[in-house]
Amino acid sequence: MSSSEPEQSHRPEEEETAPAEDEDTGAQVAPIVRLEEVAVTTGEEEEESILDLKAKLYRFDKDGNQWKERGAGTVKLLKHKESGKVRLVMRQSKTLKICANHLVIPTMTVQEHAGNDKSCVWHAADFADGELKNELFCIRFASLENCRTFMATVQEVAETQGKKEDNEDASDTAGLLETLSVGDGKTEEGKEQEEKPVVAKEDKQAVGEGKEQEEKPVVAKEDKQAVGDHAKPEAENKDEPAS
Repeated sequence: MSSSEPEQSHRPEEEETAPAEDEDTGAQVAPIVRLEEVAVTTGEEEEESILDLKAKLYRFDKDGNQWKERGAGTVKLLKHKESGKVRLVMRQSKTLKICANHLVIPTMTVQEHAGNDKSCVWHAADFADGELKNELFCIRFASLENCRTFMATVQEVAETQGKKEDNEDASDTAGLLETLSVGDGKTEEGKEQEEKPVVAKEDKQAVGEGKEQEEKPVVAKEDKQAVGDHAKPEAENKDEPAS
C-alpha cells in the first residue's frame, strides 16, 4: 500500500547554504596602532566673543573690477583677554577655512552698501591669506537687524580702541618725561662733580713740598760766605791771648 502522506525530501545543498548563527567566542582584538587624544586648538582660547553672526562675505577684485565670494559662514568679533585688542574673524561653515582675519582699528569705518540695506562694506589690512593685503570687503546678512547690529558693534569697538590708544600714548609720554627728569638730575650732579678740581696724588705731593720750601728761608751762596766770614774772626779773637 502506498502511503497518502507526502514524502519529505531533504536537500543537502539547502542545509549547507543555511546561514550560521553568530557565536560570541569572547576573544578581544587589540588595535595595531594606539592613537592618543590630541587637543585641537583654534587660536581663540585667549579671546572672548562679543559678536557671532552668520553671513556671506565678498571681496572686491581690482583686476576684474567685480565682487568675488569669499565664503559663507560665521563672522566673529573676538576680544583678547590681556591686550584688549579686537579682531574680526570669519570662517567657512563646512571647511572652517578662514575668509577674513584682521584687527578692528580706530580708523576702520563700516558703511552701508548701495542698493542693499542688508549689506555693508569696509576697508581693512587682512591677514587671511598669510600676508597683509589691503582688501575691500562686503558682507551680507540674512536680516536687516543683523546688519545693523554688526555695523553698530564694529563702530563701537573702533571708538573704544581709539580711546585706548590715546591713553597708552599719554602713559608712554608721561613715562618718557619722568625718565628725562631723572636723567636731568643725574646730569646736574655730574656737572657739580665736574666743577670740583680733581687733584692727583703726585700733584698733592708737589703742593706739599712747595709749602715746605716756602716756609724755609732761602739763603744765597754769597750770604752763606759772608756769615762764615763774620763768625770766623770772632773765633780767632777768642783764641788769641790777651795782651
